[in-house]
Amino acid sequence: MALTTTASGLQYEDTVVGEGAEAISGADVKVHYTGWLYNNGEQGAKFDSSKDRREPFEFSLDEGMVIRGWDEGVQGMKVGGKRTLIIPSELGYGERGAGGVIPPNATLKFDVELLSTKAAPVLQIEDTVVGDGAEATRGKRVTVHYTGWLYNNGEQGAKFDSSLDRNDPFVFQLGAGMVIKGWDKGVQGMKVGGKRTLIIPSEMGYGARGAGGVIPPHATLRFEVELLAV
Repeated sequence: MALTTTASGLQYEDTVVGEGAEAISGADVKVHYTGWLYNNGEQGAKFDSSKDRREPFEFSLDEGMVIRGWDEGVQGMKVGGKRTLIIPSELGYGERGAGGVIPPNATLKFDVELLSTKAAPVLQIEDTVVGDGAEATRGKRVTVHYTGWLYNNGEQGAKFDSSLDRNDPFVFQLGAGMVIKGWDKGVQGMKVGGKRTLIIPSEMGYGARGAGGVIPPHATLRFEVELLAV
């Protein structure tokens, strides 16, 4: 194999260069893959394959949904392309291994085919007050006040919720899927004391299901968020 090695230690080779849309950070992608153990340049036991199941795998790039070697290795592929990834343990499952089939500290080989990619919807962010305290980063427990409105064609609609009205700040772990995706992404980078306006597209909010009888399906939302503590 004519492998290219990246700064992280990931190795890859494009066996087929695709001609379709490119997979970029934040995109929703669909792939077929087969994974093997890999040791000293030798392919070992196969441990998983979406092709064997005839069930493509879908995930969002750079959202922490897959191992780091996949987040890095699938980026830059184009639809129709096929890529071989050699993923060192530290970009894979590390010392813990996985599922009884991947031992600790294992290097992995994947053959990946990119079937489709869809660009992430655009989250709009405006800092109305820039804080000067601790920064909200993925995995941190944050405390916020917020007010949320429906939002349509640039116009603010009905208010549907407010922690300020209840005088009851909201606490959650950032990046852990405890809140809608627009919040997980939109609150990151704020600093304590800061205030931020978020315009959240439906795909990063409550989608086709809506919520609680007050947020209709496919609704765009506007939130004003104040970061109280990290």
